[in-house]
Amino acid sequence: MSLNYGFIGLGAMGYEMAKNVRQKIPRESTLFIQDVNKDACEKFAAECISIGRIEIVGNAREVADAASVIISIVPAASHVKSVYLDAATGVIAAKGSAERLILECSTIDCETAREVGGRLSGAGAGTYVDTPVSGGVPGAAAGTLAFLVGYPDPSAGQLTPKMKVLKDTILLMGSPEKLFFCGGLGLGLAAKIANNYLSGTNLLAAAEAANIGIRLGVDSHLLYRIIQNSTGQSFMNDKVHPVPGVVPAAPSSHDYKGGFKAQMMVKDMTLGVEAAKQVGCRATMGPAALEIYKEAAKDPRCIDRDVSVIWRFLDGPE
Repeated sequence: MSLNYGFIGLGAMGYEMAKNVRQKIPRESTLFIQDVNKDACEKFAAECISIGRIEIVGNAREVADAASVIISIVPAASHVKSVYLDAATGVIAAKGSAERLILECSTIDCETAREVGGRLSGAGAGTYVDTPVSGGVPGAAAGTLAFLVGYPDPSAGQLTPKMKVLKDTILLMGSPEKLFFCGGLGLGLAAKIANNYLSGTNLLAAAEAANIGIRLGVDSHLLYRIIQNSTGQSFMNDKVHPVPGVVPAAPSSHDYKGGFKAQMMVKDMTLGVEAAKQVGCRATMGPAALEIYKEAAKDPRCIDRDVSVIWRFLDGPE
């Protein structure tokens, strides 16, 4: 018997992830979708209905009542709590199911994940696993996302039926070589927060370095190739290069449209800075970068554009 799936959150990442789910699950399985943006749901259904069954539902409770596997990706912790814990419309309000499996892919704090997971478990509402992703919209579209999973590695013991479903579901959206089991509830998010702290500081450093080199007279394309093959190399410089026209596929070469919004970097960097405080780490680069991102997020030139628009905020030559 084919499983039915639910997907909550059809933003830039979720839309592409849900498309991969619908394309790869059996045609006879139904994908139940829900988002506060009804237009996104209608667009998705129109685009994908020829692939297999799709049903738009009104809230997370309806998703949970219909689907055995739920995947969600929403902007912030408050939205995660609403999706799962609202007494009227949340997953916790659905009929109980110990077999229900929940993959929560949002980037939020570890404590919220543990609270939500604990309350759902206590209510018999299913197994909640934090499964944050990395790879951006291109990775979501290609189905090559990295998944950082807050659960013990099943290869270290018996692969239960539920964990087989977990792994199979992740591989609908991600690459097997980028699947990391991090140990327990909230630890997938701990890894994601650390990664985002580094990627955020790397992007700002890449933009500042390019600005210095170009203003000193180095050709932008040549400087990119030099850094790509030298000790300054990083994923953010290679794939999300902030200088327009250097990397054709990067948002910077498309007026910074699409990608990861500048405002969202404030949330991600804040999570990293706050986590450092909680565990007593001395953090210097993150707090400094966070202040720059906060300023950029309010700049009319940067709002709602990919975060690599930090180049424009730094008055880099275009």
